[in-house]
Amino acid sequence: MALPDLTPAPLDRAAGYRLLDELAGQEVQDKTLRGLDELAPGFPDWIVTSLFGGTYQRPGLELRDRQLVNLAALAALGGVEPQLADHVRNSLRAGLTREQITEVMVHLAPYVGVPKALAGLRVVAATLAGEAPGTGAGA
Repeated sequence: MALPDLTPAPLDRAAGYRLLDELAGQEVQDKTLRGLDELAPGFPDWIVTSLFGGTYQRPGLELRDRQLVNLAALAALGGVEPQLADHVRNSLRAGLTREQITEVMVHLAPYVGVPKALAGLRVVAATLAGEAPGTGAGA
């Protein structure tokens, strides 16, 4: 049985950093990546290259759609509030509205459970209010 033609997975480091800068800004790169690199040298570069310079570069989904998927996956996973907050901010930059981001969490409730949807809403509310998730703001 012949393997189907597969879309090559690009790994474009420069494109990854450009996209991360577009989504998160230079401040995130300086603050988050530098601190992580001190702890685990090379790991943040691998993340940026493989995710933002690889997975995100594939055809088939627009950036906005990828952010919808990220919001849903992170909320369903739970326990990743800092990453979910980052992706709430990234989603705004990718063109999602505050209402659409909130609706993602509401829509998830029957699929991932009300507690995880509520936890996601808390992160969304805190992030949109400009607070750190888990400080008591939100739903």
